[in-house]
Amino acid sequence: MSAAGAAVLYVGFALLALAFGVETVPAFLGFAVALLGGGLLLTGLFGWLRQAFLRHQDRSVADPEARRTYVTTMILFLATDLGTFGAGFIYYVFVRVGTWPPADLPPLLGSLVAINTALLLVSSVTFHFAHDFLERGRDRAFLGLLGLTVLLGVVFLAGQALEYYEFVVHEGFSITDGVFASAFYGLTGLHGLHVALGVVLLSIVLVRGARGQYAPERDTSVATVGLYWHFVDAVWLFLVATLYVGAVVSV
Repeated sequence: MSAAGAAVLYVGFALLALAFGVETVPAFLGFAVALLGGGLLLTGLFGWLRQAFLRHQDRSVADPEARRTYVTTMILFLATDLGTFGAGFIYYVFVRVGTWPPADLPPLLGSLVAINTALLLVSSVTFHFAHDFLERGRDRAFLGLLGLTVLLGVVFLAGQALEYYEFVVHEGFSITDGVFASAFYGLTGLHGLHVALGVVLLSIVLVRGARGQYAPERDTSVATVGLYWHFVDAVWLFLVATLYVGAVVSV
């Protein structure tokens, strides 16, 4: 269900992009399809969360074999997700075959992208130490750092929204402005979607942690969400190096 929802969500985003460039495509159709896909995606994820973790929350100690299974499954998911990002990067490579850099590029490198990058890097550090405190039985420190991680993720999303606003409104640089724009907004938008999902997962972990559902020997969902969050951070660094820094390099 989540996979189908993600596919429908992507179609909705594509329709929205067409709506801004082709007048014959109504914008409300893109919004409707995107909302349907988002609903299916979240429903599937909640069902997975309930089946995988919440129905077993009465156990005092997690099953080590189940923990290995869930962690391995998350690693396999991230491997397939890497293929999704890889397709976007391959498109970007083909874009760069022509004359470079494009003449209509906005000022991509600035303080905003530097701040956003620092926020995500710090969020990985705070999550790492939050998990470390949980394993040492220091619940208050675990919750405090986990809450800070969620806050950093939210601020990052706000910064990305501000960047889009600056590019579209003040620079006149939108997703329909050439092949580089489609690659830029496609890849950064896909990453932003992953960050938003990560914030949702981190928030669920935070609520469960506040209810006392974790312990040093019971941290499976903390470990799996941690893998996802660190993956998202690593992809962002590659995005910055490729799209932001690489966009102004002519060789």
